[in-house]
Amino acid sequence: MKTKAVRIYGKMDLRLEEFELPPAGEDGILAEVVCDSLCMSSYKAAKQGPDHKRVPDDCATNPTMIGHEFAGRLIEVGDKWKDQFEVGEMFGIQPALMYKGSLDAPGYSFTTVGGDATYVRIPSCVMEMDCLLKYSGQGYFLASLAEPMSCLIGACKAQYHMTPGSYEHHMGIIEGGKAACLASAGPMGLGLVDLLIHGDRKPSLLVVTDIDQPRLDRAKSILTPEDAKAHGVELIYLNTATPNAVQDMNDLSSGTGFDDVFVLAPVPVVIEQGDAILARDGCLNFFAGPTDTNFSAKFNFYNVHYGNTHIVGTSGGTKEDMRDALAMMSAGTINPAMMITHVGGLTACEETTLHLPDIPGGKKLLYTHVDMPLTAIEDFAELGKDSPVYAELAGICERNNHLWSVEAEQLVLTKMPKLNLS
Repeated sequence: MKTKAVRIYGKMDLRLEEFELPPAGEDGILAEVVCDSLCMSSYKAAKQGPDHKRVPDDCATNPTMIGHEFAGRLIEVGDKWKDQFEVGEMFGIQPALMYKGSLDAPGYSFTTVGGDATYVRIPSCVMEMDCLLKYSGQGYFLASLAEPMSCLIGACKAQYHMTPGSYEHHMGIIEGGKAACLASAGPMGLGLVDLLIHGDRKPSLLVVTDIDQPRLDRAKSILTPEDAKAHGVELIYLNTATPNAVQDMNDLSSGTGFDDVFVLAPVPVVIEQGDAILARDGCLNFFAGPTDTNFSAKFNFYNVHYGNTHIVGTSGGTKEDMRDALAMMSAGTINPAMMITHVGGLTACEETTLHLPDIPGGKKLLYTHVDMPLTAIEDFAELGKDSPVYAELAGICERNNHLWSVEAEQLVLTKMPKLNLS
């Protein structure tokens, strides 16, 4: 079977190519990829090339597929897995396999499986590690967002607090406590706020900060204080581009500080703000991944000693976290569609991945069988003046609070030009 895929050959060297996939064989599975949501981690892999811990040293001669937040359907199942999987089933993949302790992962390390491809051969190790996950919800794009949502679920689970006078650790955010999400009007921040409002464990107060007022306004229009209140959460959006940001946040906590603080930007001043608003036994989660190996920030160790403040860091999620994400999306509990601000086809993958930090907005969603330039959802209406397809897309998104949807996905899959490299 032929596939078209974007492969990495070296630093900032990505190529969209057509080539032959190996057969499924007895222990493999062939699958059609429908969509992939681009992650900054793919940009980091492209930038570092073989120096990246997950990209093979010989990628120049044995290039690997990129893309690790993807979804699709199974089209051929090897005999070894026929008692567990069926042709036609929808799937997502947890890329952090940890197979025999290795860091190898789909989207970085394998020549036959990655999200930025039309078809893939999933090797046996993925199924052996129970990382090929079934999905029964509506829309492929939601399953492709299960991986980033699993990271947020893992971050909430990693929070911990201690019983006063003991060394007993209690995992997770404090139910009914005070939480703050700093630099959180971006895509991952929106996903985190959605999870904290609609998940099983909720704070009573949730303060969401950013220094970009339009992004805060968009977040507030999607995740409204009124909806949060209906779920028992007081939600406050705060612009912290002021010299009194720390005081403003502490005032919102009535001077007691915040039990759970999440930092979603690798910026020293944001970390220091988070440190300054921690309550006694408060836990700060440094969720943002820096590219600088020497990245550091000040932290108040007086409060660590006398106030029992502490810090955790999480990177990625487990397969259980991803199953939780898929289940919550299938049930309609969370809606990560709010993360998506741009949509395109596989033909847009190379340039988009290589310039991801320079493209504003949230998640970039690519449909791998489609030839479509990367396009902001907010630009559909203007493009619709000359294109009936974009006009129809604009109408669908407008009816859906300018968010991506299953209806919009179906239109792209049926009416946008198909990818053709041959």
